[in-house]
Amino acid sequence: MQIQNIEVMRKYTPLIKPFKTALRTVTQSESILVRMTASDGRIGWGEAPATVVITGDSLDSIESAVLHTLGPAIQGRSLLAYEQLLQTIHTVMVGSSSAKAAVDMAIYDLLAQYSGMPLYQFLGGYRDRIETDFTVSVGTMAEMADDAERCVAEGFNVLKIKVGKDPIEEDIARIQEIRNRVGNQVGIRLDANQGWQVKEAIRCIRKLEDLNLNIELVEQPVRASDLTGLKTVTDAVDTLIMADESVFTPSQALEVLQHRAADLINIKLMKAGGIYKAQMINQLAEEYGVECMVGSMIESKVAVTAAAHFAASKKNITRFDFDAPLMMDCRDINGGVVYDGRVIRFTDAAGLGIHDVHIQEGMGVTG
Repeated sequence: MQIQNIEVMRKYTPLIKPFKTALRTVTQSESILVRMTASDGRIGWGEAPATVVITGDSLDSIESAVLHTLGPAIQGRSLLAYEQLLQTIHTVMVGSSSAKAAVDMAIYDLLAQYSGMPLYQFLGGYRDRIETDFTVSVGTMAEMADDAERCVAEGFNVLKIKVGKDPIEEDIARIQEIRNRVGNQVGIRLDANQGWQVKEAIRCIRKLEDLNLNIELVEQPVRASDLTGLKTVTDAVDTLIMADESVFTPSQALEVLQHRAADLINIKLMKAGGIYKAQMINQLAEEYGVECMVGSMIESKVAVTAAAHFAASKKNITRFDFDAPLMMDCRDINGGVVYDGRVIRFTDAAGLGIHDVHIQEGMGVTG
């Protein structure tokens, strides 16, 4: 079974509501879809969103990387020698982690199809269902509290609250109001997206602790490059601290783990360059006794399906952040994971179970 050709397509999907963080405001999902066809006619799917402010990858750069570098490097080669293919993806060019992730997904989709198993089973099969949190993006106190209340009414029992864009006093007031609205039984996670200075983060988190707001974790409180600052925050507070943008590669994960700079690691396929390297990060973390979350960017159901399959397959992945498809209309994607409120279920279909994707845009082809 060889790779016959690789096609790329642009996909634009408006969000139901603008998504605001400390780093950016998003009104639509913009991504490159990869459709990889094998010599036996099977089709594997992958996706990479443009997230310039986080990964540095734009639609143009992702498309170019797939069409002109990654695709030609693996075209015509055997999918069954997938270790060679995946090594090639990560050595043929530097960076472009999102483009690599999209090609990686398509390869794993085809491999699992060839094996006759859903991808989560092919990768380990630890769970056959998972539960996602739901993200409340930055807004006024009333907007955020209303959104949180609506999410809980819809059955979500863990909320991820975006902070770090405004003064910490405003963040604290918003979190207090959200806690008052949703009660004490709902889990609350905070994501600062690198929005705080070190002392500011410590002051804010300690205040939240003093107020007994029962915050489960705080994600990436300080700049991604400041591991010393990240460790300072981790050591200074009782609340769990999660590294996100600080960890793209296995070597970065190892540095965080060796320095005990964070209590948890958030793995995203777009940062890691796909499932191949994401598995390495999770395995390193497990050896250090550090649990992982798997999350996503603003991606459609194609990429989130791949991430969810990976997350379900591993014991050490204990937290799941896959609400992006719920923020948009994904009816143009036939197949993939099935949402039942916060519960994500996997079908018996082999691979990712993506049957077809309706695309209005034209496509580029490597073969």
